[in-house]
Order: sequence, then C-alpha cells, then structure tokens
Amino acid sequence: MKNIPFSPPDITDEEINEVVRVLKSGWITTGPDCRAFEQKISEFTGCDHTVCLNSCTSAMELTLRMLGVKEGDEVITTAYTYTATAAVVTHVGAKLVLADTAPGSFLIDCDSLEGLINERTKAIIPVNVGGKVCDQKRIRDIIESKRSIYKPDESNPLQKAFGRVVIISDSAHGLGATRDNIPSGRLADFTAFSFHAVKNLTTAEGGAITWTNIDGIDNDELERMFRVYSLHGQTKDAFSKMQLGAWEYDIIAPAYKCNMPDVLAAIGLKQLERYDKLLSRRHGIISLYDSVFLPMGLKPMIHSGEDFRSSGHLYLLRIPGYDTQKRNELITRLAEKHITTNVHYKPLPMLTAYKNLGFDIKDYPNAYHQYENEITLPLHTLLSDEDVMYVADTVKSLI
Repeated sequence: MKNIPFSPPDITDEEINEVVRVLKSGWITTGPDCRAFEQKISEFTGCDHTVCLNSCTSAMELTLRMLGVKEGDEVITTAYTYTATAAVVTHVGAKLVLADTAPGSFLIDCDSLEGLINERTKAIIPVNVGGKVCDQKRIRDIIESKRSIYKPDESNPLQKAFGRVVIISDSAHGLGATRDNIPSGRLADFTAFSFHAVKNLTTAEGGAITWTNIDGIDNDELERMFRVYSLHGQTKDAFSKMQLGAWEYDIIAPAYKCNMPDVLAAIGLKQLERYDKLLSRRHGIISLYDSVFLPMGLKPMIHSGEDFRSSGHLYLLRIPGYDTQKRNELITRLAEKHITTNVHYKPLPMLTAYKNLGFDIKDYPNAYHQYENEITLPLHTLLSDEDVMYVADTVKSLI
C-alpha cells in the first residue's frame, strides 16, 4: 500500500552540496550567502528591498516595530489564519482586531474592513491563505477612503510617510503568487514570506520581509535598521566585525535575535533556482485533483483565474454536507490508508488563547463555515501523478 506524507521538503543533492560548501567555508552565520539570497528574492518578486530573517513571524513583528505600533494602537487581520499572524500584534502591545472571511472564501472579507478601521488602526495584515493573494487593491482603496481619520505617531517617520493605514501582507504561503500580473512581494506596503520546512521554498526555517521604495523615507537606512534590530540592536553584524580592525560596534536598542544564517540561505538559493519548475508542478497536481473533485460537486479553493494565480501551496477542499465530525472521521479513514491530511485552519476564535482575549467564533460565521467541512490534501512536488490519483480516488471512494 502507498504511503503518502502530507508535505515533505523537496531537497536534492544540489541543496545538500551547497550546505556542505558553506559548512566547509568557515562562515556559517549571516554573511555573503544571505545577502545573495536577499538579492535573488528581490529580483524574483520585483521589489526593491529584502531582508531575510529566521521566520515569517519575525518579519511581521519587526515590521510592526519599525512602524512604531504599540499599546493603544489597533491592527486588523483575519480570523482564518495561523496564530503567528495575530500573535505578533499582541507581542507589540497593540489591540488585535479580527475580521471574518468573505462568504464562501478562505480570504479576509474586504467589505467588512471599512467598519473596522478607526483612528487607532495602524495596520492591516491580510493573509494569502493557501498561496492565493487577497484583493489588495480593494484593501488599499478602503484604506485610502479612511485616510482622513488616520492619526500618525508624529515621532515615527514611516507612519508620517504613509499617512494612512499600512498593509503588511502575510504571504507565508505566497511566494510566486500573482494578482493582476503583479507578484506577491510588490502588492502590499510590506510583504512577509516564510521558508519553513513545509513551505514551497524552504530554508528549513526562515523568512523574509520585502518592500518597494517608500517616498519620503531613506529606504537603505530602513533596510539597515531591519538588520540591526534582527541582531540585538548591534550596529555591525558578525561579518562586518571580521573585517580588519573593525571590531567596534554600538547597541542602539535592546532588540532581538532573528537573523538568517548562511547555512540556511544556501539552501534557499538552490531552491529558488528550481522554483519556477516547482510552481509549475504544483499547479499540475492541482489540475489533477480538480479533474476528480469538481465534477463531484466538491469545493476546492480555486488557484487560478483571469486576474490571479496562486503559489499552489495548499489544496484546501470543502465537502458540502459534511460537518466537523464527518470531516474528522474522513481524516482518520484516510490515515488508515496511509494518506496524511490536515485542516487549514481552525479559526483563531476557537483557540484558547484567543477565547481568553474575548473572541467568540459566533461572531465569525463565514470563517466557521469554511472550517467545518474543510480538509487539506497532500500537495507537494515529490508526488507522482499516480500518487495524486491514488489520493483523489481514495477520497472519492470514501465520500
């Protein structure tokens, strides 16, 4: 019987050889490979600036801190996401505001945003669930319509430069996705990516923040400050300190430790060289699944259309007529046939930490309806066509 894992990393000898090269080089922490990886990400996304970090979570949190978001401020995100998106808001002391998903969608309900934005709102974090990009043009239009009530912190140059609520895209799933032929990485004011082990492109652990040049801001200095804050607030990284006579440094803030080392960046460089082929294969797998499930009346997330193309990160499948019990029974029966599946996501208001913050799932009916009959099937580039059809046919036979 076949054994179908959910999302193993696609690692070849090319990545392994690069890791060996870095290990033998004598320089394994943040250095030239990390800088090279940042440059390649900028080229791939068409953005002006990239800073690699240890996670997408760190990328979002550092961005909030660069924006000066703090206690008394509010940040809006979706109820349908992983905890990382929301946790960073609480880390900086701001009030977390959750929006429902749009009816029949895994993505944030743009129509609800207008009523959630007030003079305390400093940022919105839309989430590209499954690698499908939110309608960030619609979000930007709503933000612009609220510009007159925005109250920037006069001590924060970024808030003053934007003069409106800032969009920080949680594109942990979205590297390579596009909307209106614009790649994720350029659509929002800032975009955070993840290179975690289960992501399309992995560095084992890792993330990045990207942005295009912001008018009225020294963007090179902003990039430098992201690096400084990712290394304890130290004005020189270890590679700079190794230059002749360059040991001395300053600490300008009691900051954080969330840099990406070269040994991981080397993996990312090789992954990025193969990434176009990996994306193409993911969409091929999606087409095979769709060919079975759409005629059955099931409801997979649609990954491409006239104005968008996802990164093909997750195959989210809703089964009409199922509730959570039947869905969970299906997951168990598939596991008995050695097919590992998952659920993306249990909405935040259903989790203890967010219940304790006062959130109630009854206030997010659309998110709950997406969750209650959703199952996420294996979607990764180590699957053969035969594997995909085995999964599809097994699901079909069981439901």
